[in-house]
Amino acid sequence: MTTVPAKTAVNSTTTPADAAKAAQVDPETVTLSGYVVDATYGPESVRTVDPADESKPDVRIGQPGKFPYTRGIHETMYRGRLWTMRQFAGFGSAEDTNKRFKYLLENAQGTKANTGLSTAFDLPTLMGRDSDDPLSVGEVGRCGVAISTIDDMDRLYADIPIGEVTVSQTINGPAAVIWAMYLAMAQERGIPWDRLGGTLQNDILKEFHAQNEFIYPPEASVKLVVDTMEFAGQQTPRWNSVSISGYHIREAGSTATQELAFTLRDGMEYVEWGLKRGLPVDAFAPRLSFFFNSHNEFFEEICKLRAARRIWAHAMRERFGAKSERSWLMRTHVQTAGCSLTEQQPLNNIVRVAYQAMAGVLGGCQSLHTDSMDETLGLPTEQAVRVALRTQQILAHETGVHRTVDPLGGSWYVEALTDQMQQDADAIIREVDEMGGVVAGIHKGYFRRAIAEASYRVGQEMEAGDRIIVGVNAYPEGNEDRHMEILQIPHTVETVQCDRLSAFRKARDSDAVKRCLDEIRRAARSDENTMPALIAAAHGRCTLGEMVRALADVFGRYAGGPEW
Repeated sequence: MTTVPAKTAVNSTTTPADAAKAAQVDPETVTLSGYVVDATYGPESVRTVDPADESKPDVRIGQPGKFPYTRGIHETMYRGRLWTMRQFAGFGSAEDTNKRFKYLLENAQGTKANTGLSTAFDLPTLMGRDSDDPLSVGEVGRCGVAISTIDDMDRLYADIPIGEVTVSQTINGPAAVIWAMYLAMAQERGIPWDRLGGTLQNDILKEFHAQNEFIYPPEASVKLVVDTMEFAGQQTPRWNSVSISGYHIREAGSTATQELAFTLRDGMEYVEWGLKRGLPVDAFAPRLSFFFNSHNEFFEEICKLRAARRIWAHAMRERFGAKSERSWLMRTHVQTAGCSLTEQQPLNNIVRVAYQAMAGVLGGCQSLHTDSMDETLGLPTEQAVRVALRTQQILAHETGVHRTVDPLGGSWYVEALTDQMQQDADAIIREVDEMGGVVAGIHKGYFRRAIAEASYRVGQEMEAGDRIIVGVNAYPEGNEDRHMEILQIPHTVETVQCDRLSAFRKARDSDAVKRCLDEIRRAARSDENTMPALIAAAHGRCTLGEMVRALADVFGRYAGGPEW
């Protein structure tokens, strides 16, 4: 298997030999990541080892639940327990999203899978701004739920048993502040922190690579992530403090192999910073989790997850010296590819999502989110969300994919592609190591350039017709028929939210607020863990924007490196 790009992908770095070979390649034989697929595969395609002999240092496939976990992190996988069916929701006011949460939980009744809630925040919240900030005008509640105070947090999860249901929060720049509000809200409800289960996305490195929702410079941003890692290890044993996210890297246009390599190297960066803090690796590594994209290239997505587990297991055991097997496990959430959905013929998106979901499951994910068919048109309607959830339930209960562990394991093609993706990802990881790590690579603009080049290549292939997207550059019949309900967010959401925020400020003790914010600045200046001060500030009725600004008074704000 070679990685010669298709003819439309030839660029200034392509050698003459590569260019000559690429010109002869049938685009239909080239994957999204640029792998040229052979017509057939056989025993000669895969380096064989005895899968039962774990003593061999080159064991690659092994058995499910055994190092290096190529075939899955659990011995029985879905035979013993289905993946968590996690649906992403967040729009309008806290009450609006709370209603959708309850709808999702009710529609999941009767399934054998655990159900978790994933929270989407609006743009002002993602950027650490209060809803009444001048820069928030017109964006409140539009692409997620508006959260500015602990009272908003309480309304968001009203009547939801947060001590029993796992909760995921997709927040990065102000993640420590949002998590502090959540923990403070749980305390005020009398729920012990050791009962809270869930995940804080909190992966700031990929924001610099792809999504741009950063606030502080990279070094200070990673320091806050390590604060949450340390605090979670001490106080919240069931909470994943970081979900290392390749998803957004892929959405920005990377290849599957780049997503694999950049995500795992980001994870290694967090481990390195944790070790510098003096944290024992086995104290925090088991609570690190991962979040990958599942795109259209079916077998690439399966092999990506198999390779990821293998790379992470070896890195944790050999690079970082982790002794606990729990530290070697790569637990991952998968979401179907939002960037693959089309505005044209939106019903086709149901089919795309179903195949992508199956790839995530055959790849061995622990939880899964299926996108709604209408997400290119607006926030999902209840009908679209129900279809997305039913897609997972049909997959779980009607297809039989759960009956055996790693059903594609041993396929010559799957094992060869897994090996190739691991080999290429390892090479990228070494390249990042040589430039001094992820933070150094951010300052050099390395990740953004690599993603942009990959995105450009696929765009060229689509324009040339070498990469067919049904309903976009082929089979356009029916594009004119787009009669679908679109969820509208009324402007009253913003006005009510701002009125509440004004009343919230008037009702609190302003002197206590000032003391809390001063304590945040003091903790940040002295390089202490900021979480205790942030939780106290949430109890003290400080707003999201006020806490974010207090940290910025010490850390400064980041506008991008000189090469961006």
